[in-house]
Amino acid sequence: MKRILSLLCLTGVTVALLASCSTATDPSEAYKDETPQQIFQYGKSALQNKSYGEAIKRFEALDVQYPFGPQTEQAQLYLIYAYYMKEEYALAQAEADRFIRIHPANPNVDYAYYMRGLSSYYQNMGFLERFFSVDLATRDLTQIQKSYNDFNELVTRFPNSRYTPAAYQYLIYLRNVMANHELQIAQYYYSRKAYVAAVNRASSVVAHYQGAPAVVDALIVMAKAYNKLGMTKLEQDTLTVLRYNYPNVTVDMGS
Repeated sequence: MKRILSLLCLTGVTVALLASCSTATDPSEAYKDETPQQIFQYGKSALQNKSYGEAIKRFEALDVQYPFGPQTEQAQLYLIYAYYMKEEYALAQAEADRFIRIHPANPNVDYAYYMRGLSSYYQNMGFLERFFSVDLATRDLTQIQKSYNDFNELVTRFPNSRYTPAAYQYLIYLRNVMANHELQIAQYYYSRKAYVAAVNRASSVVAHYQGAPAVVDALIVMAKAYNKLGMTKLEQDTLTVLRYNYPNVTVDMGS
């Protein structure tokens, strides 16, 4: 009997906790005793105080309960920022996508594009990468490519945006990351004596990432791979390009 009573008590507590959590987190039921203006203002205050969890709850409630309210569009932009600052990057990206889709003519839509790019970028970085600078070129670059595309769309659509200069800097950095990624694959193929594959990857770096630091090493891989393949003419042509553009670079063909 005591065991049964204990189980019933635990079950009752669990149900009560679940009901409480459901009520507290359900945006359609939260802050019912407040006006939409109050929900927005308290959410804005929470954001300013860096209480991002509370800000998220309030802006989500406003969005669900008053989707066409006068302050809802601004709340949706704040929600992107709150998710981002809480390091919920997938949610920030999804919210930015949604804002761009629903409000393409909003005067602040460039901010949504910028935050979408940042969120894509940081999704590819874990704690160790952010604090110990692990080389992103060694990682899967799916999100990096998406982030590059997002920033590129921003600078293309909004060349005069206040966020465009920062986006350009990200574009340069991400482009170099992608070039390094291709270079590392070329070097790997070379180390495995897959010289044709090494040439193909290295030439892709030269063709698509002109100006990137990785181009120098890509030309070196090409010259050395041609040497191993016995393609003397192509080897010499590559060395000519290398010496003309980078006169201080030396190549050890024996390595």
